Amino acid sequence: MRILLRASESRWLAPTAVLGAAILTLLLTAAPIRLAGANPLAAYERYVVTPLTTFTGVGEVLLACTPLIFTGLAVAIAFRVGYFNIGAEGQFLAGTVAATIAGLYLPDLPGPLALPLALSAGALGGALWAFGPAWLKRHANIDEVVTTLLLNPVALLLVQGLLNGPWRNSETGFPDSDRYGAGYDLAPLVDGWRVHWGLVIALVLVIATGIIMAFTPLGLRLRAAGQAPRAARFSGIQVASLKWRCALVSGAVAGLGGASQVLGVQHQLTASVSTGYGYTGIVVATLGALTAGGVLLVALLLGDIAVGAQNASIVLHLPTQMGSIVSSTLLLTVVAFLVARHYRIVRTRRKPE
Repeated sequence: MRILLRASESRWLAPTAVLGAAILTLLLTAAPIRLAGANPLAAYERYVVTPLTTFTGVGEVLLACTPLIFTGLAVAIAFRVGYFNIGAEGQFLAGTVAATIAGLYLPDLPGPLALPLALSAGALGGALWAFGPAWLKRHANIDEVVTTLLLNPVALLLVQGLLNGPWRNSETGFPDSDRYGAGYDLAPLVDGWRVHWGLVIALVLVIATGIIMAFTPLGLRLRAAGQAPRAARFSGIQVASLKWRCALVSGAVAGLGGASQVLGVQHQLTASVSTGYGYTGIVVATLGALTAGGVLLVALLLGDIAVGAQNASIVLHLPTQMGSIVSSTLLLTVVAFLVARHYRIVRTRRKPE
């Protein structure tokens, strides 16, 4: 038997691979769920179906997926052009810090001025955090995977240092900042939901990114630079310049997500403002095939599973980490199936002696 690269692929091959990966995920995660003392079918229903059956549940799913859309889109933009930004977590945290500067030091601004200022500050903070690795990549050819990854714990330490120092809550003494002024609150979309207008901002970015990637010359240049950089340079595309700009845009999108999170949910900076949204954004972008629409769908799925994991923990007494196990297994199987679809197995007959 020999494994050969396919000369061409059917358009149904990729959806079939994803479906096969989902089925394999169900089979692989059934055993851990059973060992934890629950019925796998009941657990899958709690993970995927139950959160979508109530008005409150849908709102919680949308709330959970909002930061994932920002970070997933940030990673997809960078990966699409061949710049492997692993620092969305740090850029997300930098955005929360920048938004907090506006919220704490200009607390009396009215909403029409306060919200644009804080959101713009968050985007600028994320872009500045992405500036160093992008500059090192462009001018010294230092691997961006290492530099962006190493800056993530630095951003976390910065947040912790500020909260245990100058930004410690003046009333409670806890390592949380004071609450922002009233003008900095992102209002809920609908009464009874906690999901805020940051979701609308995320959806606007998804639509704009999708249009640019699919229907503009810039999108074509980005795909060419990411998939065949040597050929792109030969055709006159400034690959290094594109990577530089996309790195900064990627950081700005992640930072905007951080600002949206503190303005719409916490209304203050806390040490737990991010539960790994930047790292999960890599999963979202990868499963979404680096497309804006794919990022949106995967973020919704992971948000659904995250809310379902809380429900399964209460009703079925499953550990909440089981939801992460299901999501991680899904990532591994999807990536494996999508890579495997490029190849085919050919049986070879032995020649008679």
